[in-house]
Amino acid sequence: MLQHSVMDALLAAIGSDHVLTSRLERVTYSYDATWLEALPDVVVLPRTTAEVAAVMQIASRTRTPVVPRGAGTGLSGGTIPLMGGIVLSLTRMKKIIELDPEDSVAVVQPGVVNMELQRAAQRLGLFFPPDPASWETATIGGNLAENAGGPRCLKYGVMKDYVLGLEVVLPDGQIMRTGGRTIKNVAGYDLTGLFVGSEGTLGVITEAILKLLPQPPHRGTVLAIFETVDGACAAVNRVLGSGVLPLTTELMDNHTIQAVQHTRDYGLPSDAGAVLLIDVEGSEEAIRYESGVVAEACRSAGALNVRSATDPAQSALLWAGRRAVSASLANIGDKLGEDIAVPRSQIPAMVRRVHEASERLGLRTVVFGHIGDGNLHPNIICDRSNAEEMERVEALAAEIFDAALSLGGTITGEHGVGISKRPFIRKALDPVAYQQMLTMKCLLDPLGILNPGKIFEETIFQPTPTGS
Repeated sequence: MLQHSVMDALLAAIGSDHVLTSRLERVTYSYDATWLEALPDVVVLPRTTAEVAAVMQIASRTRTPVVPRGAGTGLSGGTIPLMGGIVLSLTRMKKIIELDPEDSVAVVQPGVVNMELQRAAQRLGLFFPPDPASWETATIGGNLAENAGGPRCLKYGVMKDYVLGLEVVLPDGQIMRTGGRTIKNVAGYDLTGLFVGSEGTLGVITEAILKLLPQPPHRGTVLAIFETVDGACAAVNRVLGSGVLPLTTELMDNHTIQAVQHTRDYGLPSDAGAVLLIDVEGSEEAIRYESGVVAEACRSAGALNVRSATDPAQSALLWAGRRAVSASLANIGDKLGEDIAVPRSQIPAMVRRVHEASERLGLRTVVFGHIGDGNLHPNIICDRSNAEEMERVEALAAEIFDAALSLGGTITGEHGVGISKRPFIRKALDPVAYQQMLTMKCLLDPLGILNPGKIFEETIFQPTPTGS
């Protein structure tokens, strides 16, 4: 429970309308897209960078934990207030401050929804590539905190590749600006990159300068059906070897196909080993050529069936099954959605190991993801009310992480570490690198007040003794 002096200071800094204290209001900010939850002592909704700085000054002075939060769509528990304190919701800071078509730059506050930025850029003939699955609701601040990815990563990269500069409020309330509006900038250390993907543990991002690209005029889609995952991987390798760089390369394994088809008939054969969805983009001529190259690569890799589309309506039909995955799984039962990445050459081995372990533990797991960049999403179907089954689910998740690491991969490709993957972080990192990260955390946040209990096994936060 917060001291009265802390609450009074927050009310004075932000105003009573945007300091939420009722239990019902606080419960709304106690969970994210995982199964994890913890109740904050108070929720604060600042409107300006100055108000964020004021909150951090209060928190630093009183040693009160602060958890920055956007829309709460995270999948690793990164916004769960484990130690109570303040949830700093940035959803009121939702201005697109500037869209500059001449420099292809956007300046935005952290509460801007990814979809809103994409649509605003599109109206100017511009394009913001990062597209996490939650793009319709996820905020730019959350995307920055997690270094979000999405299906378009193969061609365009992840969030960090589009960040030119930041405004950040440090744990002690200082306001710092990094980078700028230029594509090239090598003046000093890359502090911008330090904060992107830091999961709100080093500072609170209050403004971002983002790079935009010209909007591609057309898009085409190829759907190919394979007997095995190995065949789908071979097809992707042949596509990339041809010189064509696709926009997306999405994989669904047999278990995913069955789950989707169980909900509705999307025209996918339930006995197929894998389905591959590949998008290309560019001029109409380029679309015809690249779609042809992709289709031929799939056939030469043993595809059982290949379908192509060059207009939006047809593409949407081919994508319907892939877009239905999450909803289809929700109809089956509870699910634990994991996120790992391996070298592309190791995807068949990774999928086999997931299913072997799942079968051994008596569980059902579907695997889908962004095959072109090696990012897979094993989803374990389960019953959360069954304690014994959940022990097996946790064991399977641990085996999946170990398998990914043994194949030269990582425990997270785009969801972050947060709470859920914190027990595995030492396995994933070089020990010297881990120690240097922890040192950086302690340097920037010596009191450990900013998003404590995330990423690191160590918790450096030490609350002020009651009555002090």
